[in-house]
Amino acid sequence: MRVPLRWLGESVDLPEDVTLEHVHAALVSVGFEEEAVHTFDLTGPVVVGRVLERVPEPQKNGKTINWCQVDVGESEPRGIVCGAHNFDVGDLVVVTLPGAVLPGPFPIAARKTYGHVSDGMIASARELGLGDEHDGILRFADLGMEPQVGQDAIALLGLDDAAVEINVTPDRGYALSMRGVAREYAHATGASFHDPVDRVAPRSGEGFTVSIADDAPIRGRVGASTFVTRVVRGVDATRPTPAWMVSRLALAGVRSISLPVDITNYVMFELGQPLHGYDLSTVVGGLGVRRAAAGETLTTLDDVTRKLDPEDLVITDDQGPVGLAGVMGGARTEITASTTDVLIEAAGFDQVSIARTARRHKLPSEASRRFERGVDPLVAEAAANRAVELLVELAGGTADALGSTLVDDVSRPAVTMRLSRAEELIGVPYTDAEVIDTLRAIGASVEADGEQLVVTAPTWRPDLTDDTTLVEEVARIVGYDRIPSVLPVAPPGRGLTTHQKALRRVAAALAADGLVEVVTAPFVSAATTAAYPGIDPDGGPSVALANALDSEQSLLRRSGLPALVDAARRNVSRGLVDVAVYETSRVFLPVDGAELGTPAVPAGAAHPGAEALRALDAALPAQPFHVSALLTGNRVVKQPGVQPEPFGIADALDVARTAAWAAGTELTVAQTTHPSLHPGRAASLLVGDVVVGVAGELLPELTAAADLPRVVAVVELDLDALVGAVPEIPAVAPIVTYPAATQDLSLVVGIDVPAGDVLDVVRTGAGELLEYARLVDDYRGSGVDEGQKSLTFALRFRATDRTLTAAEASEARDGAVRRAGERFGATLRD
Repeated sequence: MRVPLRWLGESVDLPEDVTLEHVHAALVSVGFEEEAVHTFDLTGPVVVGRVLERVPEPQKNGKTINWCQVDVGESEPRGIVCGAHNFDVGDLVVVTLPGAVLPGPFPIAARKTYGHVSDGMIASARELGLGDEHDGILRFADLGMEPQVGQDAIALLGLDDAAVEINVTPDRGYALSMRGVAREYAHATGASFHDPVDRVAPRSGEGFTVSIADDAPIRGRVGASTFVTRVVRGVDATRPTPAWMVSRLALAGVRSISLPVDITNYVMFELGQPLHGYDLSTVVGGLGVRRAAAGETLTTLDDVTRKLDPEDLVITDDQGPVGLAGVMGGARTEITASTTDVLIEAAGFDQVSIARTARRHKLPSEASRRFERGVDPLVAEAAANRAVELLVELAGGTADALGSTLVDDVSRPAVTMRLSRAEELIGVPYTDAEVIDTLRAIGASVEADGEQLVVTAPTWRPDLTDDTTLVEEVARIVGYDRIPSVLPVAPPGRGLTTHQKALRRVAAALAADGLVEVVTAPFVSAATTAAYPGIDPDGGPSVALANALDSEQSLLRRSGLPALVDAARRNVSRGLVDVAVYETSRVFLPVDGAELGTPAVPAGAAHPGAEALRALDAALPAQPFHVSALLTGNRVVKQPGVQPEPFGIADALDVARTAAWAAGTELTVAQTTHPSLHPGRAASLLVGDVVVGVAGELLPELTAAADLPRVVAVVELDLDALVGAVPEIPAVAPIVTYPAATQDLSLVVGIDVPAGDVLDVVRTGAGELLEYARLVDDYRGSGVDEGQKSLTFALRFRATDRTLTAAEASEARDGAVRRAGERFGATLRD
């Protein structure tokens, strides 16, 4: 919300020397986050000038410029070159003299152009920051003004004002108005608040037919509760919007459109009540509010014909819809330059209905922003009357008795709270007077009966529904500085769970190994899910989103690999060809027999209860943590005397082993097939007999589709399954001080025997003395029969209570040979 200071000062007493910083600090103290400051960002001299002479001069490039003599209140006129043609001799214009700086910044200086020395510039509205109009210069006649020549145009046009911008949270919609912000500034500083509603003269309207019919209320809420109309006749819609209103709207972030539209916008920002104006001559019969019929359409003010949803609230006349309630009006009843009779509508609509309609039709607006946060139902009549005042004053209209006032019961239920409740929740010893005075200051009525308070919140505060929200107001208005900054002492036994610690260890270990962590979005397309089905390719359908942000990305991921492929593609396309990235993230898997969706929950503030919570939980998909990694390019880059070493499946397996080690367990590797992985270069990763992941190299067609190098190694592990396989108290290996005995073992086996299976058998056969074993060579060639291969393993033996002899180590090794021979027919290589 942008808050122009002069506009704010009409509703609250500001200091004479008020600064933007002061206003921001005051509003921050009552809970509004500081966003920015806005000024017109120009400095003078900028003055009123009168055109004394205008000589058109055609140029060789086909363009015609005007050589002008302009009186700026000095002894001699100034010669100025101007490319616009919408003015003539005698017109009063805005002249920026040398030394001025316009928004941009664009400094003005005397310069030679088109054969003349232009001693200044005649400015347009866009160049001054007042709007988008740039086809011609700004004439004071178009603003209905006759200022003196030489007068300061900056002050005249309101360009010396400034605005602060604050972040208004969704529960404080009342602060999307000067009225609401002025009230909050008064709370923060103690300044006198002058409600702008009190300055509006009461005015009634009768005889105009309005109706509210809602056959399909959402969550039991009727679409509209207030509908006020007023009529102004004899309006001159072509009159210019006053400069003071244009500048205020510009600082508030709204461009000037036409006088009637500007007035409705001005009142909305002033009082917080969105308004809509109709050309009364185009309205057939009366107005009504109802839900749209199936198949009904409406052409809105942006000239788009929209197919309406039966949930949409529409404003109708006797011929059909004339507007999307609270969002955008219809083109049929639009106010144009020929409009003479204006119908003003000020209504109160259901927050949920307006929010859904604005999102459904992708039509966010200042009006819908306010309606979906809650508008004071009692301000509608004052807002309509204020618009009537301005149309009479500025557009030459005459207020008509025709109109309507339909206001439903807007009484708020009383909330009972104990005086001590504020201290219980906040931890600050507030006095009884502080609590009661604060609640009355925010507009609530308070009746005290000993320790009990009966509080009725004001109509502009729909967020105040219970004692907790009332206590929040006490803390906010009395001052957050009263709340001590004391960190609570955690009870013994609290902190990160074993599962959380393991997840952090895995992420830290991969980062320490040189991989870069990324964070990606969980949404994927159907094609991506088919190409990357995850660890379990037969795990069933993916979870679909009911209201996807992007229809092309409407599924929740089953695997973390697609997002890593996208990350790698972006990096490679930018020249970063050696990529090693990982991500720890949730994936979403359907639960067998579970029906996904959102079960019905109790309306209002009622607690769902244990059964409803179980139903909600059961309707959610399984969301295990996975760790995924992708490696492509070179593990060792080319250097003088060093050849490059590309990433491959071995590196993916190393990543998997690192993650398992960090989690406190060990993986078994088995050859497998997978729809995303290259045949022969795919491995299942197991803990015991349970598959917890896959690793390998992506299929060439997948890497080609992603514009990646041919070899892309990947790994994905189910972290929940991995961590779940680790006992709560892991065994700690003793520190052994006795020396180790090392031996190498070369076994000849069939070429189709997986090396990992042989390694498992060697470990089992070597017995308890074996401390470590790994594959160091896979040889196929001279000296080994065709159809066979030689696998060499490095073995390390150690005893915990003595130094091993060579004979003991050899005996353990021979046990491994015997077991491998029994299982695979393995023989020792000569």
